[in-house]
Amino acid sequence: MDFKRLREKSELKKSKSFDDEKDLKEIIKKAKKGDQKAFQELVEKFKAQVASIAYKMIGNYEDAKDISQIVFVKTYQNLNRFDTSKKLSTWLYRITINASIDFIRKHKKHRHEALESVGGELREKKSNVERAYQRNLIKWAIKKAMAVLNEKQKSVFVLRDLEGLDIKEVAEITSMPQATVRWYLHRARSKLRDELLRHYSGILEGSGIKYGM
Repeated sequence: MDFKRLREKSELKKSKSFDDEKDLKEIIKKAKKGDQKAFQELVEKFKAQVASIAYKMIGNYEDAKDISQIVFVKTYQNLNRFDTSKKLSTWLYRITINASIDFIRKHKKHRHEALESVGGELREKKSNVERAYQRNLIKWAIKKAMAVLNEKQKSVFVLRDLEGLDIKEVAEITSMPQATVRWYLHRARSKLRDELLRHYSGILEGSGIKYGM
C-alpha cells in the first residue's frame, strides 16, 4: 500500500486555518474573556478537522459527532488554561485523540460503516462513478484494516498519513518523541499493509494500487 501517496492526497485536502495568526490569537483572547461569538467562530473554524480525526479514529459518523461535541465542551471548559503562544490546532487535536481513545476503551471495539454504505450519493452521479466508488472502497478497506492497530499506532497513522500533519506536530499532539512517533508509524504501516493484502487484496488490485511502502 502506498501510504506516501495517501498522505499527499490528505495534505491537499486539509482545510486552511486563519491566514493571519494574529487574528486567530485575538479571537482566542476574546473567547477566553467569555465572548460566546468568538468561541463559536473557533468552533466553526476547527469543527471539520476535529470531526475528521474523530471519524478516522472511530470509523462511525454518529460516534464522531458525539466525540466532537465532547471535544468542544472540554475546550470551552479549559480554554483559560490554553497557552496562546502555542498552536490551538495542536491542543484541539490532542483533546480529540484522547477523547477518541477514551471512547475506544469504553466500547472495547470499533464500529465501522457497512460496505453497503460505501459510495453513498456517488451512485447517482453520471461521471467518474467507477473511479469515485473505487476510492471509497479503498477508504472502507483501510478503516476495516485499522482494527489491527493499537491506540498509539492508530493515532500516529491517522494524524500523519490520513490528516497529513508533519512528524513534529504529531509528536506534540501525542506527547511522544519524534523517534517514537516514527517507530509507531512504521509499525502501523507495516501491519496495515499485511492486513490489506491478507483480506482486501482484490480491492487493492481493482484500484491499481501498488503494495510498496
